Amino acid sequence: MTKIWQFASYHLWSLFSPPVGKEAWHCDMKRGFTKARKKEPTVKALLEQDTSWQRIGLLAQKGVYEFHQNIQLLEQPSGIKQVAEILQLSQESAEVQERVTGVLKNYHENPILVGRNVIKLIRGDEGFPEPILIWHGNYLFKLFAAIDCIFREPDGTIHILDFKTGKAEFDRRQAFVYLLAARYLYPQQPTVASFYNLESGKWSNRIKATAAQLNAIQVELARIAKQHQRDLWRYRKNPAEFQQIYPSNPGFNCQYCNFNSICEFSAAEVPA
Repeated sequence: MTKIWQFASYHLWSLFSPPVGKEAWHCDMKRGFTKARKKEPTVKALLEQDTSWQRIGLLAQKGVYEFHQNIQLLEQPSGIKQVAEILQLSQESAEVQERVTGVLKNYHENPILVGRNVIKLIRGDEGFPEPILIWHGNYLFKLFAAIDCIFREPDGTIHILDFKTGKAEFDRRQAFVYLLAARYLYPQQPTVASFYNLESGKWSNRIKATAAQLNAIQVELARIAKQHQRDLWRYRKNPAEFQQIYPSNPGFNCQYCNFNSICEFSAAEVPA
């Protein structure tokens, strides 16, 4: 069977275009480093470094998972400490320890999944999910959708839940990608999606999508999958055109970029 290289995901979509209102933060060159140059030793090393916010998100997800591996931990005062030990939280930075401990306390006090018919709950470090093969006309691509949690509502509705940490606004595009995935995973079943912030306790409204909306999302993801492969092909054919294929957007956003130490266009001051 011929290997299918074309793929799409919410993460790839976010590398192509930012959420509304975040345009100043967007830089196509970050996509170039992440996708086209990811095997270069210096780039690979940077990609393998977890930032604090990535560690917080991963450990928060793992914490929820561990509580539900042993539901009695939610009933015991020592449950928070026991999960922290499982996560080896003492080995993390002070910021990560503080914020993840806050997540564990919040979830211990308000375990939102208890009593729900949970179909799927991931740890968060399982790697790439099994792709969904989508035919869009004559074009075949893989859709990757790393869904944190799925549960079934009492009325039979499939509910896709994505956990968040930090202060970033919810991006509805991610919910629509998950709802498109659900159309293939749970055909003919009513489906909704929502976000839940494990630090603030904020739960988004339930997000639904019509068939027309999902068709439009599929069109956009197919376009992104095609463009991504075109850009990779152009870069591999002529690496000298990296800047033209993946234009930079230097500014205040550079100080938060993983690649500011190797990017010649970075506006951030990087320590020697």
